[in-house]
Amino acid sequence: MGSALRRFDARVLQLMARNVEVPLALSNLAARAQVMAAHVHITRHLALSGDRLTDLARRAGMTKQAMAQLVDQCAAWGLVTRAADPLDARARRVQFTAVGLAWLQAFRDAVAQAEAEFREEVGQEVATVVAIGLEAYAGA
Repeated sequence: MGSALRRFDARVLQLMARNVEVPLALSNLAARAQVMAAHVHITRHLALSGDRLTDLARRAGMTKQAMAQLVDQCAAWGLVTRAADPLDARARRVQFTAVGLAWLQAFRDAVAQAEAEFREEVGQEVATVVAIGLEAYAGA
């Protein structure tokens, strides 16, 4: 499963690097393998309304320190920003920027295409069985 996940993530990043909707600087980072699957954790787990770093890290299954490093990199690339939390003056919320929202859409498009390629490669019946098995495994 690990090899399949790495192959899938690599394909998603490859597709994102080729997406004309992704800003050129981010496409170049993805094309040069500087954007890695770990950066996708932010894309997969950050709510559109934003999240506290601790909540984001918990959902991604990462330490707060590791997530802080990813957020710092993504902020430097213009994907996210940190803003004051309206519910707690001591806390900060991580939020997508406009560029980050374009990145998110490119991610969704790439995942859909990679999934379609997977179904084409293994066949619809096998893809359905795999999807059911992964859903059962994730829900356990």
